[in-house]
Amino acid sequence: MSKNEVLKGLFLVGLGATSYGMLATFVKLAYNENYTTAEVTSSQFIYGILGMLIINGFQKLKSKQPVINASKKNIVQLMLAGTSLGMTSVFYYLCVKYINVSIAIVLLMQTVWMGVLLEWILDKVVPSSKKITAVIVVLLGTILATNMTSASSLQIDWRGIFWGLLAAASFTTTMFTANKIALGVSSAQRSLYMLLGGAVIVFAFALFTQNTPFNFEIFYKWGIFLALFGTIIPPILLNAGFPKTGIGLGSIISSLELPVSVLMAYIILGEKVVFIQWLGIVLIIAAIVIMNTNFKKK
Repeated sequence: MSKNEVLKGLFLVGLGATSYGMLATFVKLAYNENYTTAEVTSSQFIYGILGMLIINGFQKLKSKQPVINASKKNIVQLMLAGTSLGMTSVFYYLCVKYINVSIAIVLLMQTVWMGVLLEWILDKVVPSSKKITAVIVVLLGTILATNMTSASSLQIDWRGIFWGLLAAASFTTTMFTANKIALGVSSAQRSLYMLLGGAVIVFAFALFTQNTPFNFEIFYKWGIFLALFGTIIPPILLNAGFPKTGIGLGSIISSLELPVSVLMAYIILGEKVVFIQWLGIVLIIAAIVIMNTNFKKK
């Protein structure tokens, strides 16, 4: 792979991660206008599915070779995997409802150690000393990034912590399953069927929790932004960029989501972020670098 191709891949992955990093701030802004979690998630998934349908149709028209369609088995597997994607959105947005974005994104990044644990349990892969070191660094970074060492940590709404950890667990499941099923199918098709699976969870959640008339203004106020930065742009960019960068380097660049999310919360929402929290964020990113770097190579 040429140097220009790798740089292009880095740019695409970086943009994808940056898009994800903006998402929670948009959710918080929607909450400030009294939209509910059900309205936020429903609008995002409806627009996301419509967007992926258009992309799939465009790819079929543009492609000069026959497109490999997903089999019935692939569709069922992808939709089942997508249910965890729907759970991630619901849990993460509930988390953002109760605590600051700058803390919520740190909780979501617990996927680093949860992924190692899941790999150990399901694939019987004993974690290496490098991965164990990375997990310890992540946990230390989390303590600092959430400012748990100060008295102000007692003011954190523990409902937010609960939903944030559930979001990290469901996102870990999504990543674990998505990398193992229907790999011969195009990324656009895989994204579409996973979104359809996630929509089942989101719509069920909306049905049981929406106690007031559904406010359809969400569709033209925040829905498009949420879909673009949460379900359309990032998967396309990340799927295009990772083959050029490789998983290791791509994972390091994708950690940009963390500082971007905190910066957005600091600049747009006016959330207070102290030095010790930035130190914790640096440690978490360092852990991701440790996990994805071969230090024995020259």
